[in-house]
Amino acid sequence: MAPEERSHRKPAITVTQSDHDRLSRLAEAHAARSPAVSEELLAELDRARIVQDGRIAVRVVQMGSTLRFTSDLGEDRTVTLVFPGEADIAAGKVSILTPIGAALIGLAAGQSIDWIARDGRAHRLTVKSVEAPAASFASYAVGAEFRSAS
Repeated sequence: MAPEERSHRKPAITVTQSDHDRLSRLAEAHAARSPAVSEELLAELDRARIVQDGRIAVRVVQMGSTLRFTSDLGEDRTVTLVFPGEADIAAGKVSILTPIGAALIGLAAGQSIDWIARDGRAHRLTVKSVEAPAASFASYAVGAEFRSAS
């Protein structure tokens, strides 16, 4: 699909109150180091519908979710959305502080979003399936957002 044919309207997203709080602090803490991604994450959080923890649908991407997506480049990938200190692309762990990570948060299975890669090119991805985070992720992740992103 040509870029001019793509919709510029972003899909509705949902995040839990705790993810919203932690990710807002994380984006603000990294604003000087990664201003573009921090701004994109804050913009996503600003437009998100916030729900109580435990009241989010299983099919919605949240921190710690493992999801499968396809892209306009023909990719079909399975990744887990994690805090920066846990990122490991070889293990399929994508940081929330990357353009694709910020684009994924809050999407539900079946939704698509356009996002801009670090090289400035526009891409489109579609979430195909979502697995809820492991029960241990929520308690572990409380301090994980402030670990080194290097």
